[in-house]
Amino acid sequence: MPNPKQIKFGAIIHGVGGNIAGWRHPNIQPDASVSLEFYTNQAQKAEQGKFDLVFIADGLHINEKSIPHFLNRFEPLTILSALAAVTSRIGLVGTLSTSYSEPFNVARQFSSLDHISQGRAGWNVVTSPLEKTALNFSKTIEQHPDHAKRYRIAAEYLQVAKGLWDSWEDDAFVWDKETGVFFDQDKLHQLNHRGEFFSVQGPLNIGRSKQGRPVIFQAGSSDAGKDLAAKEADAIFTGHPTLAAAQEFYRDVKNRAKAYGRNPEELVILPGIAPIIADSEEEAERKYQEIANLVSVDKALDYLGRYFEHHDFSQYPLDEPFPDLGDLGQNSFQSHTNRIKKQAKEHNLTLRQVALRETTPKPAFFGTPEKVADLIQEWFEKEGADGFIIGSAVPNGLNDFVDHVVPILQKRGLFRTEYEADTLRANLGIPFPENLYTKKVITQ
Repeated sequence: MPNPKQIKFGAIIHGVGGNIAGWRHPNIQPDASVSLEFYTNQAQKAEQGKFDLVFIADGLHINEKSIPHFLNRFEPLTILSALAAVTSRIGLVGTLSTSYSEPFNVARQFSSLDHISQGRAGWNVVTSPLEKTALNFSKTIEQHPDHAKRYRIAAEYLQVAKGLWDSWEDDAFVWDKETGVFFDQDKLHQLNHRGEFFSVQGPLNIGRSKQGRPVIFQAGSSDAGKDLAAKEADAIFTGHPTLAAAQEFYRDVKNRAKAYGRNPEELVILPGIAPIIADSEEEAERKYQEIANLVSVDKALDYLGRYFEHHDFSQYPLDEPFPDLGDLGQNSFQSHTNRIKKQAKEHNLTLRQVALRETTPKPAFFGTPEKVADLIQEWFEKEGADGFIIGSAVPNGLNDFVDHVVPILQKRGLFRTEYEADTLRANLGIPFPENLYTKKVITQ
């Protein structure tokens, strides 16, 4: 019998990929990060596989040591709008920072994408961890908000965006040509928000969408990030090296959501994985080594440095224990840098070992299609995940997953064979959000 609860899948479209040297592989298109054809093919392949969504990550600061994909890539909302025209059911999710944008513009942009795509838009809310991002926005480095403040900004920002999306009730636009009434004035509302960080009057100059408003995603794994997600998000992007770690995160966030009075089943947790799939373990190992062998130690140090505010690791001996960095990393990728430090200390790793492991980690989801499908089923059924974001660690990684793993999961009744609905929210099983003003009338 089919499982009543089914796995959710997203695909991250990441151009030349997250590996700092992967673009050198003969089967990787070197301009993939700015190729509409590449993004179109990836999105259509994911939709062929009945994935819930495609996801476009983003960042706002680069330097000469950044990953090649970061150096030259599409802005998320622009490419997602293009993908809306060449897909019909798959969700379209993009990253945008609350630290370096304004709520009114962002609410309008994502609502526009939601209308263009007929209810398939999602916003991955991030807070921009890199301090030097401030220098690209007419601010000094001292003005980059610390970790705690960034999350306070994000919490208020989301309240403003949600309020703006409710400016118009769902049936506000009458379009009565006989009477000349374009809209019902009683169903238009000003937000009049005055808060610690934002002052926004409203209303928004675009109405509610087919799915009410864009789906909110969040990707922080720190305490502040988990708390924001539990309170405000519809879905969470995360990442864990083991099932035990995934289960701990899953329980924590679901319990936080329950404490906020939410139904934890309506919060979808999606760890990111990058499976390497082949007919045998040996062939999977060959694929992995092809990518890993492209990375020099110097490039690995550059890659590692980004997580620690672009710290220069070349100043330390390579084959001595990982250096004591104190609090470095606490105001950037906090949960990730804490994990790196903890693992290095527990396993007595050298700097060389840490850098190479972080640059080309060997995925847990590795081997034959059946083995990968088994692991996905185990994580899902043992409450480590509600679904997964699939990345491509090797060339054709998404194709391999769609062609070889998805059919196994479909046969087991764990994954859909057809879309249940035509909006992202409905396919994820997230309820339609009632308009704030309509709700007030009902409850009065």
